[in-house]
Amino acid sequence: MSRKTPIVSRREVVAGIGGLAVYAAARPVMAQAPSGTPIRIGQTLSLTGPFAQTGLIHKIVSEYYVDRLNKNGGLLGRPVQYVLYDDQSKPDVSRTLYEKLITADKVDLVVGPYATAPILAAMGVAARYNKVFIQNTMGVPALATYKWHFSALVSGPEPQVSLPNKIIDCYASTGNAPKSIAVVTSKFPSAEDMAKGMRAAAEKRGLKEVAFLEYETGNLDYGPIAARIKEADPDFMFVGCLGIEGNQLLEALAKVGYTPKRHFYLYPAPVLAGPPTAERATSLTNFEDVAPFTTPPEAAEFAKAFDAKAVEAKLPYPHVDSQAGNEYCGWQILVAAINATKSIEDAKLAAWLETATVDTLAGKRDFKGLNHTSSTDNQEIRQVQNGRWVSVYPVEMATPGTKLQAV
Repeated sequence: MSRKTPIVSRREVVAGIGGLAVYAAARPVMAQAPSGTPIRIGQTLSLTGPFAQTGLIHKIVSEYYVDRLNKNGGLLGRPVQYVLYDDQSKPDVSRTLYEKLITADKVDLVVGPYATAPILAAMGVAARYNKVFIQNTMGVPALATYKWHFSALVSGPEPQVSLPNKIIDCYASTGNAPKSIAVVTSKFPSAEDMAKGMRAAAEKRGLKEVAFLEYETGNLDYGPIAARIKEADPDFMFVGCLGIEGNQLLEALAKVGYTPKRHFYLYPAPVLAGPPTAERATSLTNFEDVAPFTTPPEAAEFAKAFDAKAVEAKLPYPHVDSQAGNEYCGWQILVAAINATKSIEDAKLAAWLETATVDTLAGKRDFKGLNHTSSTDNQEIRQVQNGRWVSVYPVEMATPGTKLQAV
C-alpha cells in the first residue's frame, strides 16, 4: 500500500499470480487482542425505505469488516466500534444523523452512506466538520467537490461517458449489435445522469432511440412504462434503476407479456437475478462470488463469509456481489490510510490518500480522477445466467466457461 506503487488495471491485478495483497492477509492469525479506548467509526445506511434491500447488504459487510478487524488486532492496537443509524433512504435524514454522529456521538471517523443523494447530504456535514469522507456508491463524481472526499468506486472520472460506451461495446462484441434503444430511468441523480449519458452515447453510436421514459424514485406502478416498452419493442433496454426497481419493472413487463431482447440495469439489488424474466439481464460489477474475482485469498474468504451471512439474514439472493464489494473496498481504503499514517487524524489521512495507491478487492485504487475518483474505469459487465450473476465482459475478466449470451 505504498504511494509509489505503480498504477495498474484491475484486470492485471486479478490475473497476476498471487492475486492482490491486502493488509489483513499479512497480519498474524493470532493477533494480540486490541485494548484501550475504541476507535469509533460512524455510518448511516438505508435499512428501511426503497433502498433497504441494498442497504442491508452494506450493513452485513460493514459489521463483518469491523469484526474481522477486531479479531486481527483492531486499528493501531485499539478496538474498533461501529456506530450505525438507519437513514430511511432519505437524504435529509442522512444529513441529520451524520450531524449527530459527529457532534453528539463524537465518532472519530465517518464513512459514507449508500446512494448518491444521501452521500451528497452526508458529505456536506463532513465538509462542515473537516472529516475525511470515503464513499463507495456515488455515481456522479462531478458533484463530489469536497476537498477530503475520496471515492472507492473504480468507475473513472466520467462514468456517464465511459460506462455507456462500455455497455454498447459489450453487446457489439457478439457481432450482433443492437440497432435501437429504449432508456428507462429513475429521476435519482446518479441514475438520471447515467441515463442521459447512455442516451448521448447511443446517438453517437447510431442506435435509434425509440423511447425515453422517466419515473420518480420510490415509484410503485410500472404498468404504464411496461406498456410503452412493449409498444416500442427496442433491441436494447437500458434501465437507470436502484434497489428493487428493476425487479418491479420486470414484473410489470411480464404482466403485459413482454420479454426484453437485451436489457441492462444500472444499480440493482442482487435479487434482480432471481426471476426467470431476468435471464440474460446485464449490469455493472466490481466483485461477485465467482472466479476470477475470488482468486485472491482474502477475496475468497470474504465471499464465503458474506454468502453464509446472507443465508442467515434470509436475503433473497444469498451471494456476494458488487454492492458488497464496493462497501468492503471503502473500508479497505480507510484502514490503509490509518495503518500508513499511524493516525486517525482526518488531515493526516486526507494528505496520505491524495497521492496513495491502495490494494482493494477491486484492484489497485488511486484517487487521481475528478474530485478524488479513480483515474480509470475498471468496472466489468455481469449477466444473469441460470439465476446467477457471472462476469462476461471484458473477455479476460469473464467467469471461466461463460460468455455474453445475446439474442
